[in-house]
Amino acid sequence: MISELWFPIRIVFGEGAIGELPRELARLGVNKPLILTDKLLAKNGLLGRATGALDGARVQHAVFDEVDPDPTAATVDAGLACYRETACDGLVALGGGSAIDTAKSVRLLTAHPPPLARYDAVVGGGRFITNPMPPLVAIPTTAGTGSEVGWNLVVTLPETGRKTIISSPALISSTAICDPELTYGMPPWLTAGTGMDTLIHSLEALCARGFQPFADALARKGLELCGRYLVRAVKDGKDAEARAAMMIAAVAGSTAYQKGLGPVHSLAHALTPVSGVHHGIATAIVLPAVMEFNVAAAAAELAEVAVALGEPASDDRDRLARCAVSRVRAIARESGIPERLRDVGVKERQIPVLMEKAFQDGCHLANRRPCAPADLAAMLRASF
Repeated sequence: MISELWFPIRIVFGEGAIGELPRELARLGVNKPLILTDKLLAKNGLLGRATGALDGARVQHAVFDEVDPDPTAATVDAGLACYRETACDGLVALGGGSAIDTAKSVRLLTAHPPPLARYDAVVGGGRFITNPMPPLVAIPTTAGTGSEVGWNLVVTLPETGRKTIISSPALISSTAICDPELTYGMPPWLTAGTGMDTLIHSLEALCARGFQPFADALARKGLELCGRYLVRAVKDGKDAEARAAMMIAAVAGSTAYQKGLGPVHSLAHALTPVSGVHHGIATAIVLPAVMEFNVAAAAAELAEVAVALGEPASDDRDRLARCAVSRVRAIARESGIPERLRDVGVKERQIPVLMEKAFQDGCHLANRRPCAPADLAAMLRASF
């Protein structure tokens, strides 16, 4: 069986690693980078960590701090205009998945014609991503999406009316600078939401169809780290060991899900634009219902999930698969994740629209058990 996995990226990891930014830009031949970030990071001092390193090395730079919590085409267009007007020759993404996906989108459009919808993964748009693009250094400030090492970007587009996934090995960042210190100030709810997203990347990748043993190994390691450290990171934001472990888990999960994801992400990609639910919180709430749907079709994989999360190994595969559901419920509960969609403002009348948009999302196609629209609706109702 033939499988593929791309991982051609340099990772600079460790406390204080952001100080290596000037050196990495010089190595990549970037003379003037555009830093893409959001207003909060501009205010809380994290942007200053990056610009201070650049100023100390006398590296000219420009800043675009208009990144939205969920990237949109309008934000990407504004970032692209800033890149061109300031005559930059490289990009630095500072933030969570939104900042990094915005930077990836800007980078794509510096060398490819619009619109972004042309590159939608659902229609095979990745085949059009062929031209060289400017270097991108990704600096995550959350341990969540793992976009800093991933080959996907997610952006909400008017042409598709949904969160749209664009995938290509060419989208992988030139360098990821992973500095756990940058995550110390994350509030508990954000640590919980992004951390559950990290866990689910590994879980869905392990349960996805296809043969990819390297991805499966990374997924098991990501799950193990989340099982040991996610709740610790939520309860003590300055737990250095837990913060570093969760940042490693994010890298592992994002690389693993090149194999595929599943219905959890299809549902979450609908919930955020329709109901305004934070992506990580959305994934955590619908996860148990999706796992219940998959217990029979992915019992062997879910048994591995249970063991990776700390359940003692046994020969009773079906029992372990059910234990996996209990384990993730307990982690979410201990992390303070709301239990029901109604608790985060989702309305029951929205379920038909959510079902339709989730079915249009390609993530569920990798699931071991095929999902009909009625199945996705049942998952939403079970989570409501």
